Amino acid sequence: MTYTLAMTADQGIQIKDDGVAEVSMTHARANLTQLLREVRYGKRPGAFTERGDRSAYVVPPEFYEQAIRDRAIIDELHRRTQEPGTGTSYDEQRSRIIREALSAAALAVDS
Repeated sequence: MTYTLAMTADQGIQIKDDGVAEVSMTHARANLTQLLREVRYGKRPGAFTERGDRSAYVVPPEFYEQAIRDRAIIDELHRRTQEPGTGTSYDEQRSRIIREALSAAALAVDS
């Protein structure tokens, strides 16, 4: 069977401007296989919606694995900046630089 975007739209799945394939909870059961195919083969996240708001996401395994790895790296950076160093000004300076970089990155993402 050839899978096309037109089939997706006919099935109640909509591809939004941000590339996420959405399906309402009302139509989720009937469209679950199609949504999972969109996620797997289209390499795009999918979302379930309730009253037009996204309530849950489905992501490709590669996306999830990278997100877990990225989170672990950020947590480790935070941990390293919180633990006391050897007392050298180099360690304190390095911790300060990492904290500032993490804060700047968070601000950039949030804005």
